[in-house]
Amino acid sequence: MGAPSVPAMAAKSSAPRAPRPAYRCADCGWTTAKWVGRCGECQAWGTVEEVAAPSGPRTAPARAVRRAAQPIAEVDAQEASAAPTGVDELDRVLGGGVVPGAVVLMAGEPGVGKSTLLLEVAARTATTGKTVLYVTGEETAAQVRLRAERIGALRPRLFLAAENDLAAVLAHVETVSPDLLVVDSVQTVASAAVEGAAGGVTQVREVAASVIATAKERGMATLLVGHVTKDGSVAGPRVLEHLVDVVCTFEGDRHSRLRMVRAVKNRYGPTDEVGCFDLSEGGITGLVDPSELFFSRTTTPVPGTCAAVALEGRRPLVLEVQALVAPAAGGSPKTRSTGLDASRVALAVAVLQARAGLLRTPSDVFTATVGGVRTTEPGVDLALAVALAGACFDSALPPGTVAIGEVGLSGDVRAVPGTERRLAEAARVGMQRAVVPRGALGVQPPGATPPWGSMRVLEVDDVRSCVLQLFAAHDGDPGRGHRPPPGEL
Repeated sequence: MGAPSVPAMAAKSSAPRAPRPAYRCADCGWTTAKWVGRCGECQAWGTVEEVAAPSGPRTAPARAVRRAAQPIAEVDAQEASAAPTGVDELDRVLGGGVVPGAVVLMAGEPGVGKSTLLLEVAARTATTGKTVLYVTGEETAAQVRLRAERIGALRPRLFLAAENDLAAVLAHVETVSPDLLVVDSVQTVASAAVEGAAGGVTQVREVAASVIATAKERGMATLLVGHVTKDGSVAGPRVLEHLVDVVCTFEGDRHSRLRMVRAVKNRYGPTDEVGCFDLSEGGITGLVDPSELFFSRTTTPVPGTCAAVALEGRRPLVLEVQALVAPAAGGSPKTRSTGLDASRVALAVAVLQARAGLLRTPSDVFTATVGGVRTTEPGVDLALAVALAGACFDSALPPGTVAIGEVGLSGDVRAVPGTERRLAEAARVGMQRAVVPRGALGVQPPGATPPWGSMRVLEVDDVRSCVLQLFAAHDGDPGRGHRPPPGEL
């Protein structure tokens, strides 16, 4: 059998090649020529899937535009003005309210109160004369009606629909023509045009893209409820967070009434604000002064407690840090923390051991915050160290004492942003004495009244000198052997 002829080889080489398969990450959109189990961009497992290769040219033909391009100075900025929702704490986080055509994703754990908050927003918006459509895919219409009756959210211009099909949701939008659309939740709505079950990556991406396109076309503000994974991140493809205009996280311990809303992404406002809410049987209400929930007003001073001021966004919150030190009950000592960052608690314990001579004997250390508030802010370090020292000495601080500052590994106390604002908030709630790092307040004008009024301010250089000045006058019980000898201090 002879070799193939030259014309046959030329015909074979000129034959069109079959398109090679392509693979793309469903979370971040990273593409590769072969399948891999882990995305090379976002490092997610099992998100790389095969996509159809383009059969035609990659360029799209030109077509008529809907609106001609215009100079940027002639664009009407009033179209992006925010409309208040009626819930002041949520408006604070959103930057004044919801912008027409904007899409807000509200993510949080199950049972934290997302549906209750958005139902309250829908009711207050309907009170202003606007039309609101509330679409629920997780409950029946009767269940949502019972909740609305309990929180007083029955309004004539608030329409309710229980749907799981995307086409039906869009049909309700065409019929009602709402000014505000609430979808609870985006993971429960599915489209018949794509494969997969509701909540899958493909379905969530398709549903979100369709709802966002409708919101932009109609100038309709939209609130989407999103689920979270076990590590607290927004469930679904990462492209969902890129598509929406605002991403808010709803936080709170289900055993506490306190709820917090933070903006992770906001195209129309700041991302450093936090809204505080009180969740009860009668609904959810904003907390204008949440500091009252975070520290206990006891007439008798308690050892191992110290007030702190955490800066959540631009809002200072006065909270109480509690500490308990007990002899280790066999085995290695334990350190447990509730509401505080465990790594910062371990740092405070190590600094007190190495720099202040405390906690030299094996001890179990327990720390917590009052009211269920959680904070990882470095400005609480000094209050945590003072509370631990008070627990070791078994001595209580004078009432109305607050500590503000960050503790370094060398035992030094460092200034934190917004010290004057923190002191002003502490003085407002009745604090009388403050401990701050030296030089944190700068130079005050002579004769001017500082923002913290008549509150006495003690400046310290390091943890060791702070402990000496605060507990030198206390000669009570040394605290079950935890108080160091005088020479060690």
